[in-house]
Amino acid sequence: MEVTLEGKRAVITAGASGIGLAIAQAMLAAGAEVLVSDIDDQAISLVPSGISASRVDVSDPAAVADWLAPIAEDRVDILVNNAGIAGPTGLVEELDDDGWRRCLAVGLDSQFYCMRAVVPAMKRRKSGAVVNLASTAGFLGMPGRSPYTAVKFAVVGLTKTWAMELGPHNIRVNAIAPGSVNGDRMDRVIAAHAAADGIPPEQVRALYSLGTSMGTFVDASEIADMAVYLCSDKGKRISGQVLAVDGNTETLYPRELTP
Repeated sequence: MEVTLEGKRAVITAGASGIGLAIAQAMLAAGAEVLVSDIDDQAISLVPSGISASRVDVSDPAAVADWLAPIAEDRVDILVNNAGIAGPTGLVEELDDDGWRRCLAVGLDSQFYCMRAVVPAMKRRKSGAVVNLASTAGFLGMPGRSPYTAVKFAVVGLTKTWAMELGPHNIRVNAIAPGSVNGDRMDRVIAAHAAADGIPPEQVRALYSLGTSMGTFVDASEIADMAVYLCSDKGKRISGQVLAVDGNTETLYPRELTP
């Protein structure tokens, strides 16, 4: 089965590293024209040839409008709302306002701003595919991660709502819910959880793995493969879905290791 994005233009937020870059590379390989945003200047400078990268703070509505309006007016076939941050780790009474608001601004507000920018042109063309990055935390909950969990539950709700709103215009909206993804970001999450719980990082990693039926982390490339499929013509009747790529997460953070 050949899955192609030939002739399509894809826009990906936070696409200069991690999952975003994996999606950008996979979409480029599938034939799409790929444009990404990021705020990490070093990562932007290292984006592979063939991918257009811009420095954009997607938590800023004016910056999003300045970046996306001309692109959308020309054409956007695919939008991947990937931007997000881990947010602070701690019990609810320990969290401060700034950490809460920043997590929501980057992970949730940005998706609204980007959708608002691209949807009018997609409607005029009567075509479009959107992938929002959710998380298994968006339907299971996760102790110690209130801001992040709030963002991801909201992303799931917006995905369902936007699929209903935009389906009549032949615009599909889905979410991908990664589990524990190998990489630097997950290493930082594990380190924060280890510090908060006072246990070694390797024990936290084992607990995360234990929470999945397959006992495994996933690779960013596996998330990218799902994104490509959803945005291709092979996925033209898939909308309003939250698709977990996670080895079947049973619980995000077991309380103890099994003997």
